[in-house]
Amino acid sequence: MAGSNRFSKTALLALAAGTLGLGAVAVAQTATVDPSAIWTAQWENAAISTGAITDRLYTNGLRLGWTSPTGDVPARVQSLGQSVFGDGQQRLTFGLLQQIYTPVATQLRIPPPTDRPYAAVLMGSLGLVQDSANVRNQVVLGLGVIGPAALGGPVQNGFHDIIGQGHNMGWPHQIANEPLAELTGSRTWRLPLGQVGQWETDALPNLTVGFGNLRLYGQGGLTFRLGQGLNTDFGVARVLPGMSGGDAYLPADFAWYVFLGADGQAVARDITLDGSDIGAGPSVAHKPWLGEAQAGFAVMGYGMRLSYTHIVQTQQFQRQKGGLHQLGSLALSAKF
Repeated sequence: MAGSNRFSKTALLALAAGTLGLGAVAVAQTATVDPSAIWTAQWENAAISTGAITDRLYTNGLRLGWTSPTGDVPARVQSLGQSVFGDGQQRLTFGLLQQIYTPVATQLRIPPPTDRPYAAVLMGSLGLVQDSANVRNQVVLGLGVIGPAALGGPVQNGFHDIIGQGHNMGWPHQIANEPLAELTGSRTWRLPLGQVGQWETDALPNLTVGFGNLRLYGQGGLTFRLGQGLNTDFGVARVLPGMSGGDAYLPADFAWYVFLGADGQAVARDITLDGSDIGAGPSVAHKPWLGEAQAGFAVMGYGMRLSYTHIVQTQQFQRQKGGLHQLGSLALSAKF
């Protein structure tokens, strides 16, 4: 197990070096100016994909994001981004995120020690998006907290009261309060593959690295799309650590696509599994290698974008039960 973790950390550092080094060799191309800001609301939950109310593992994610018009970036940030990534259109992003994790056995007052711990994460984020014609770079700094201060128990059980479902009983045994910080960088390439009749096709390779006490991981993935107006965005938005094209998209009278993709992750640490860094508490051993497949659609028009993603994840920790984990991700964005 120790050798596997050392190998995953080596692979993660190699991926990080490759991802961050790509900015130095990026070829500058013209990107489109967009004078509009974008608001995004996103919900991730297993109930979206199955139609049944269920709480297990990664059970709920809520995110609200704001993206600036292109060029609405402080001069020093703009200069720093261009020195790393070359020329391109830049946007600022702000976000607020809550994620809730529970064990499978939610009706036990004391969760089994081999099950995923109860955990809630609440984070704010500030980021920079820089686009050339067919490359998107994103850098995001997230700051927040894990533990009771993230309000996972009150939000989940309060919603259960509204819909008439019983409480999850083990929240008194969640991972304790601890401040969180994570710096995430990603690059997505947009590679046109030609026409299929009247429809466009492309491929979206993606590399992502995350550093911090929330997660320490590297991720590589590939998505294929078929539709019309594929140059309006770089794929659908996902809550990290999912493979995300981001919230920014260009104006379009009408555009749409369907997509299919997969990614792999090398994970050195995940506080929602490995437990607190500053005190005793519940924990399980994370798996160093993870896989994920996703499929869905996006529709754009009248300044709005609606997307749905169905996600299937491999097991994330040792002795995890229940096979593959499935969830849905629904995002709605609007320009103002």
